Amino acid sequence: MLTDSFGRRIEYLRLSVTDRCNYRCSYCRPRACGAERAGRGELLSFEETERLTRLFAENGVRKVRLTGGEPLVRRDLIALAARIAALPGIEDLSLSTNGQLLEPLARPLRAAGVQRVNVSLDSLDPATFARITGGGDLARVLRGIEAARDAGMSPVKLNAVVLRGVNDHEIESLAEYALARGAQMRYIEIMPVGAAGRDSMRHYYPAADILARLTAHFGDDLVPVPGAAGAGPARCYRVAGGRGSIGVVSAVSQHFCDSCNRVRLTARGELVLCLGRDNCISLREAIRRGTDDEAIKQLIYQAITRKPERHDFLAVERVIPLREMSFLGG
Repeated sequence: MLTDSFGRRIEYLRLSVTDRCNYRCSYCRPRACGAERAGRGELLSFEETERLTRLFAENGVRKVRLTGGEPLVRRDLIALAARIAALPGIEDLSLSTNGQLLEPLARPLRAAGVQRVNVSLDSLDPATFARITGGGDLARVLRGIEAARDAGMSPVKLNAVVLRGVNDHEIESLAEYALARGAQMRYIEIMPVGAAGRDSMRHYYPAADILARLTAHFGDDLVPVPGAAGAGPARCYRVAGGRGSIGVVSAVSQHFCDSCNRVRLTARGELVLCLGRDNCISLREAIRRGTDDEAIKQLIYQAITRKPERHDFLAVERVIPLREMSFLGG
């Protein structure tokens, strides 16, 4: 089993399959940030990705989430998903997507073994949605959400990064939209990761304020669900009457690092131990040097022991990670 120096068992791998994205979200990878995509030779091949995921599974990882960039722009992703789902030990395969390309791919992905999906949905207003995403098509995303539900992905979670003065007036309407469709709503604080995240902190909207708005809207119908299974870092609430659940992710204002069970593998083969730190190790280089499986497992184990106790997003003089969120897999 992979256990870090603080006793946290690492069971969850966020697996980035590309650093490309068909959106330019203001808080993640805006057009002005000048981020460059990796060359084809820099990306892990499917064989390398499958091999590394297998080694993580052999060390106790049970959950894998396919991320990006936007994972659905990676050619033949369905074939890779099937290979990952078939690995011994992998019990839960999920996907994070902006939903733009999801509609025709939802059923093939579900057939390949993708059990559930998180879709970014920062606004229900087409103009606001296009502004945040750099031109995204809200109607296509909404059709993708319906396609995921129809394909049997469960749960379908909708993620909204709440931005003061941009989409914060939609907190209640987003919740009602999700609950009406049996989806789970997740509100996320903006994080100061990369230049885009740092610049977007002027729109920071704390989780406490989000929760206050939801409490005022739902009243006594909003009931806390402590330790909700599959909730990840979200503080979850059940809405009475069987309407569904809502979660708030307080990455900055109330960290959850003491229960962090995840690491990230970038599309370039870098093992990232924490979103708030720059420390990482290249597993791609080890593979391409011909390193055998047991030696790579040892590299992974040694890296896990260096996983930091927590991020330092609130430190006055903290060093902001240089790479944008889109390179790190969210």
